[in-house]
Amino acid sequence: MAMLPNPLRSPADTGLELPPGTRVVDTADGAWDEPLLWYGDESAVPGSWALLRALGRPVGLLPVLIDGGMRTQWPERWDLMPARMTYPGDHDAEDVLSEVWEAYAEDELGLGDDATDWPGLAPVPAEAGPDTPDGLAAEIADQMTQMDFSPGGMRAALVPARRSADIPAAIGWSGPLNHENDVARLCAVLRSWEDRFGARVVVLGFDTMVVSVSRPPTTAAEAEALAAEHFAFCPDNIQQSTLNTLRTYAEKAVLNQETWAFWWD
Repeated sequence: MAMLPNPLRSPADTGLELPPGTRVVDTADGAWDEPLLWYGDESAVPGSWALLRALGRPVGLLPVLIDGGMRTQWPERWDLMPARMTYPGDHDAEDVLSEVWEAYAEDELGLGDDATDWPGLAPVPAEAGPDTPDGLAAEIADQMTQMDFSPGGMRAALVPARRSADIPAAIGWSGPLNHENDVARLCAVLRSWEDRFGARVVVLGFDTMVVSVSRPPTTAAEAEALAAEHFAFCPDNIQQSTLNTLRTYAEKAVLNQETWAFWWD
């Protein structure tokens, strides 16, 4: 994928003073030629995400929380695959989503033949939320650190990326590998969610993602339209959940929800 000048190669040259941490170059294909991300040695605390955003954004770095997960796996053990990623801007969100929907919706959602046509992208919600996208992302990040969200703990990280939606592709994240080999295609969807719903990627784990949403759907119709996108983005959210119909998922996991959580088997 297209690369930005990487401030993590030599942080001192950009005046960036980072706390003690690790610059990750380990990938599934061997050592990468420059750091893919930096993450702190200490557990994240409330304020970590906002502090790193203030430090990193002026030099082209964006924050994300790293989830150690059930096995306390940090990014060196994530099988990162940056060499295999394309560029998110080269993909169309609706093309990505409609391909999955048309291939799997009928069988895996149990829909009738007359309901399997791709319904199209969900509309921008009629009502705006009270928070800015980055302001809400900082609040959600603080909540995650306060509530001990991850059994393995969380660390605050910085990634060279143009926008939050590009963070997974920028590090070569392989979390959805069993669903999508090129995560840049999913990042195209995240870009669309940024534009329509004020989404930000707040947490990444080995195969998990948490997104903050400053403009969530506020009606059942809006939520059900978006639930179709969530299925195409991450089928396991519905297939391997008690919320295993689009209507139930829309009501419980999408309607008025300021966080969306995804997990790929």
